[in-house]
Amino acid sequence: MSIYVGNIPYEVTQEDLSSIFAEYGTVTRVYLPVDRETGRMRGFGFVEMSNETEEDQAIETLDGAEWMGRELRVNKARPKENNNNRNYSGGNRRSNNLARNY
Repeated sequence: MSIYVGNIPYEVTQEDLSSIFAEYGTVTRVYLPVDRETGRMRGFGFVEMSNETEEDQAIETLDGAEWMGRELRVNKARPKENNNNRNYSGGNRRSNNLARNY
């Protein structure tokens, strides 16, 4: 399971985030998404730890904690929803266009 970490400063590195979570156990992975257009950090990330007990302890301690002038939002990450083929009305753009042509 992954931990979602939100409201982090844009200048934070993977090493910075890893060192904070390492206080609660073994960090196995840190991922900091970057905006495709600007190359800038998006202000959130994901941390994976070696077991659920360590994750729970880190979440309980760090959620709401102030770090680098920001109040962290830390919780269990939810599975990513696949919205790649949907337009804003919720339908599949390609099939909507095909339906109009017939």
